[in-house]
Amino acid sequence: MPQAGEFSGVESALSQGGVRQSLRVLADHLLAEGRYHELYRARKMQVRNRLGLTLLDDDPGERLSDEQRLKLEEELTLVCREIGGLLMRAGKTYDGWMFLRAAGAKELARQILDETPTTEDNREEMIEVALREGLDVARGFALVLESFGCCNAITTFDAEISRQSPADRQAAAAILVRALHRDLLASVTRDIARQEGQAPQGTRLGELVAERPWLFGEMSYHIDTTHLASVVRFARQLRDPELLSTAFDLTEYGRRLHKQFQYPGDEPFGEMYPASALFFRALLGEGVDEALGYFRNKAESLDPQQAGSAPAEVYVDLLARTGRPREALVEALRLLGNENQLLGIAPSFLDLARQANDFQPIVDFCRERGDLLGFATALVVARGSDRLPSP
Repeated sequence: MPQAGEFSGVESALSQGGVRQSLRVLADHLLAEGRYHELYRARKMQVRNRLGLTLLDDDPGERLSDEQRLKLEEELTLVCREIGGLLMRAGKTYDGWMFLRAAGAKELARQILDETPTTEDNREEMIEVALREGLDVARGFALVLESFGCCNAITTFDAEISRQSPADRQAAAAILVRALHRDLLASVTRDIARQEGQAPQGTRLGELVAERPWLFGEMSYHIDTTHLASVVRFARQLRDPELLSTAFDLTEYGRRLHKQFQYPGDEPFGEMYPASALFFRALLGEGVDEALGYFRNKAESLDPQQAGSAPAEVYVDLLARTGRPREALVEALRLLGNENQLLGIAPSFLDLARQANDFQPIVDFCRERGDLLGFATALVVARGSDRLPSP
């Protein structure tokens, strides 16, 4: 509640120094008291006063020159930056982000968010700003997993993370893979210790279950099997070899589950765990030709009307990720060249051409199809890459 002296201070400043001085005194009082929303309005009046405009922006007939409009926008952007920083540092995370977003100050918001500890009081706001507003997707997703559990995190991944950037999707998938592997390993270890009388050695599921078929009875499982299937699906986006190895270890457990827990996946991962194991092993440099043969067969044999473009896209993606970008480009043009709507699993034709340092296949393809725009685009991008196709 403002004190009487504050009112008299503003009044005195007005009589002695005019509007500008009174607004300065007002802003100083609001800043000192942490009344940042009101400070924003005071700052706006200060800006408009400096620019020779009416103090309030409530005149629909106000006419501004281009210079005035540009200067007003610049000044108000600085005000939003100031107020947003003050609010976020004061614990008003979401309110502060609204101002910083308007100011285009995403990096400042990330910096402040990184300095802000999560508490019970601000947890929801942290999730909202970090995850849903995209300031720190990995941190926000980790908070969802920690606060609401694996089931909620999986739902969040499908509903929200899947629309984020590849880097953010990979970061979220890594969090889930590590967490589920940790919990499953602990559960399997406890079961073995209970039945054998001592805890086993080892941190790989594949090693622990290889010689213990009795772990997998008709009703036996050590973690929610739907969670396992979902996390293995998300793990296909990973790039880090250590995480891919962890994901492969999950398939070593999953493929031994009773058939009632062997949930079919979307093609080309209809056989969820065997197909995923082939995929992960290939990305780790093992059984590459076997995996490429398997996914090539899926891409060529499955009806796109039923399975969509995913089988071909997965095959192309695997070619690119196992160091065969030119072959991936040729196969992409062959299998996907007539598709109008792709899922984004595989790199684009131009990205593959960049990786292969060869744009000729795209140029030839577009010329044969009469695609003048695609032809010209490939030539222009090739010039920018200093790799012009031959005439």
